[in-house]
Amino acid sequence: MTSTDTPDKFNSPDPAAATDSTGPAAPGDAPVMLALHQTVLGGPEVLQLTELPRPAPGPGEILVAVHAAGLNPTDFKHRALSMFLPPPPLTLGWDVSGTVVETGFGVALFRPGDEVFGMLPYPYGAGSHAEYVTGPTRAFTAKPAGIDHVQAAALPLAALTAWQALVDTAGLRAGQRVLVHAAAGGVGHLAVQIAKERGAHVTGTASAPKHDFLRGLGADACIDHRSEDFTDTEERYDVVLDSLGGETATRSVGVLRPGGVLVSLLPGTDDTRAAAERAQVRAVNLLVEHDQAGMRAIAELADRGKLRAHVSGTFPLAEGARAHIRGETGRTTGKLVITVR
Repeated sequence: MTSTDTPDKFNSPDPAAATDSTGPAAPGDAPVMLALHQTVLGGPEVLQLTELPRPAPGPGEILVAVHAAGLNPTDFKHRALSMFLPPPPLTLGWDVSGTVVETGFGVALFRPGDEVFGMLPYPYGAGSHAEYVTGPTRAFTAKPAGIDHVQAAALPLAALTAWQALVDTAGLRAGQRVLVHAAAGGVGHLAVQIAKERGAHVTGTASAPKHDFLRGLGADACIDHRSEDFTDTEERYDVVLDSLGGETATRSVGVLRPGGVLVSLLPGTDDTRAAAERAQVRAVNLLVEHDQAGMRAIAELADRGKLRAHVSGTFPLAEGARAHIRGETGRTTGKLVITVR
C-alpha cells in the first residue's frame, strides 16, 4: 500500500471528480481509513481492524475504493512469517476490485468513477485488505460489467498465476495434455478452465468428493490424491502445473513426455532439477507478476463466461481474521473473498 504524499500538481486536476459515491468521502474530507492491519507476525489473531492514513496516488498510480479483495495462501504465509515483505507493521492483500477515486499525475487510462480490478505488484505492493489502496495504473484493467466485485476480486492473483504458468510459460496449445495438481484450489480450478478454453485435455488431482466440481469446470479426468498415485499411469502430459512442491514436483517429472514442461509455484529442489535434466523436460519455478495484458485476457474470458472463480465464502473486513482461520484449513474449494463495500 503506497502512502507517499505527493504535491498537488500530481493529483487529479478536478478535485470534485475525486469523490466516491459508494463509500467514505474524498481524501481531502476523510484522511483516514480502516484496514486489516498487523504489527507483529503470528496467527490470525494478530490481524486487527485499524484506522490508518488514507494513501494518496503518486505519479502513474490510482487510488481505488476497495469493494472486495481476494484472499490467497500467500496472505496466510506472509502474516505468519517473514518472507518477501519487510517485518510488520503491514497490511496484506494483493487482489482488489473497486472504483477509482483519484488519479496521480500522468494517468491516462482511468478516471474517477471507473470500476477496475487487478493484482497489486507482487510481492511488494500488498495492501488491498483495506478501505482504500493505491497501485500502478497498469496493475489494473476495467472490471467486466457482467461480474460483480466479489467475483472480480477472486480472480486476479490466482488467475494470473494460472495464465502465466500455462500460456506465457508453457505455451499451452490445443490438443495438448495437462495435469493440474490441487485442481480444486484457488489457482487450480482457474487453471482447469483456462486450459480447457485453450483446447487442452485436462486431468486434475483432488479428493474424490471434489471430482464432480472439477468435471463441472470441464476436467476430462480426475485423480483422487488420497487413494491414487498420479504416476501409476501410462498417460504422459505436455504440461504439469504443480502448486504443492517437494516430492510431488520431483515425481511429476516422470509423467511428462520428453520436451514437456513442469511449472512449479513453489521453490524447486536439486532433486527436481536433476530429474528434469535426465528426462529431457523443462522444470520452471514461477512467481506471479502484475500484468495488464494478462488481466485483460482474464477479463475477456470472464466477460464471455469462460472463466469464473468459485467463491466458497465471503467475510467482511472486520472479520478478516476469521477468513484466515478458514483458509488455513487447506480445505477451501476455490477462493475466499473479503468484502469492504
